[in-house]
Amino acid sequence: MSKRKRIYVLDTNVLMHDPTALFRFEEHDVYLPMMVLEELDAAKKGTSEVSRNVRQVSRFLSELVESHGDSELDGGIPLKRPDGMDLGRHKPRGLLRFQTREPGNGHDFGYVVPDNQILRAVLQLREENRRTEVVLVSKDINLRIKAKIHGIPAEDYENDRALDDLSLLYTGTGVLKPDFWDRHPELESWSERGRTYYRVKPRRDERWHPNQFLHFGEGDHVSLRVLKIEGSKATLQIVDDYQSNPHRVWGIAARNLEQNFALNVLMDPEVDFVTLLGTAGTGKTLLALAAGLAQTMDQQRYKEIIVTRATVPVGEDIGFLPGTEEEKMTPWMGALTDNLEVLASPQDSSNWARQATHDLLSSRVKVRSMSFMRGRTFMSRYVIIDEAQNLTPKQMKTLLTRAGPGTKMVCLGNVEQIDTPYLTETTSGLTFAVERFQHWPHSAHITLRRGERSRLADFASEAL
Repeated sequence: MSKRKRIYVLDTNVLMHDPTALFRFEEHDVYLPMMVLEELDAAKKGTSEVSRNVRQVSRFLSELVESHGDSELDGGIPLKRPDGMDLGRHKPRGLLRFQTREPGNGHDFGYVVPDNQILRAVLQLREENRRTEVVLVSKDINLRIKAKIHGIPAEDYENDRALDDLSLLYTGTGVLKPDFWDRHPELESWSERGRTYYRVKPRRDERWHPNQFLHFGEGDHVSLRVLKIEGSKATLQIVDDYQSNPHRVWGIAARNLEQNFALNVLMDPEVDFVTLLGTAGTGKTLLALAAGLAQTMDQQRYKEIIVTRATVPVGEDIGFLPGTEEEKMTPWMGALTDNLEVLASPQDSSNWARQATHDLLSSRVKVRSMSFMRGRTFMSRYVIIDEAQNLTPKQMKTLLTRAGPGTKMVCLGNVEQIDTPYLTETTSGLTFAVERFQHWPHSAHITLRRGERSRLADFASEAL
């Protein structure tokens, strides 16, 4: 942000997206046009996430106005952080200002009435404050373009971005240099319960995270996993090999390094939260489901598998059509059904055997809607959240806080396929979770890069 004080005019969609946006502009002033208040009032009814956010904004505004007393509002209201709210490094020191005069009609912005009123209010504010820079903040790309056409500075709301560029996103893996063993003469090694461990002191260019996987390249079979980092030393473990037939997971063998890494953390009870990123055909759903079935049916580690996904629009009512919650979610769960068919194919290929196996698996795999997740607690469950890239950070928090003792949460998604309005690759709840959890010792993240669906699917993803 500029060192000079600014006035930020907030569009309605910014407050709908993040109710705390009022308090995130530090020493700068925040200005709300009357049309924004009108649009907030119109959107306050309902049970959607947007309606809840709007009602929270209204409560914030009410508290600020009441704390100001009977004084005139023309001069603005000091923005005070609400009690108990964690804003991180942001400390609001500016003023909240409202539009108190009708704007002039000297500019024609087209026929979209709400946008017209907001742009006119910005122009009037700029004329009244010629020495202060006035900036419009909106999630609406077209409104920002329209503002810039008329010479109004406009920006996207970027406070909720998890990182500046998607290329900086943590991948969960790292390539070791060929001279790794020579660079660590202090290395200690030992074996315990059939596994080999190493203790090394990472160099300056070796910045590792818990449950990060380290390898020498696709051709080398030695891969290491960072088990823990204590002080200046890291404990590494040679990863289990799920690429060979004897170590299949529910009949599924890893076809590449990243899939092998994913199965290592999916099968580890010490890892409570796993995120898998990857394009179509990389095996996200199949690996997560196979690991869940192996630990639910064979090892009895979890009571059942719960599968949910971000339906678009997310969190809306799933309707009053006949049928149970599971039946209403069936159209959204094509990926689950396809993968269950692969996993439910026994050696005996008779129709009766296939149907019996499919019925058994279906009894332990429950499909649930996100609409009814609030307030629930999952005890000893294996929870798969599909299409997690369509979740906002707040929705991601709501889901992850449902986990009770003994529960494992697995988030799957592709941030290049976001369908939710106003969400981008850098503001998605999945990106947010990957960034925030990378230092936690009970979480792991793997980016799956190679498609394994078919040669046709692989070529199509590259050529089209």
